[in-house]
Amino acid sequence: MKRVLPEFERRAQPVIPRRRFLIRLAHSGIIAIVLVAVSLFVGMAGFHVLEGIGWMDAFLNASMLLGGMGPVNIPVTFGGKLFAGLYALYCGLAVILVAGVVLAPVAHRILHTFHMESRDR
Repeated sequence: MKRVLPEFERRAQPVIPRRRFLIRLAHSGIIAIVLVAVSLFVGMAGFHVLEGIGWMDAFLNASMLLGGMGPVNIPVTFGGKLFAGLYALYCGLAVILVAGVVLAPVAHRILHTFHMESRDR
């Protein structure tokens, strides 16, 4: 089975060529997009089912929470308020996760390049 996350080179291995790095970066970007899409869908479904609002309003609420702005339509039901609070907490962690997935290849390449330069001296 193929790994979902890209495998990084070890200390003794040379830095990968730019083309392979861009492919690795695109792969991480696709993973990030999928994570955001799944998170957005879960939020939309929760607002639609628990608050009884339309799909477009549910999209607006979920995307605003995922973006860190807060809901547009204030939840009125107990389930909707509970879901909105838990979803807001999840969204904060999801943003950190997505940032880590996107920035990991860049940070690894920079650190690996510095390590290779110091080892060659």
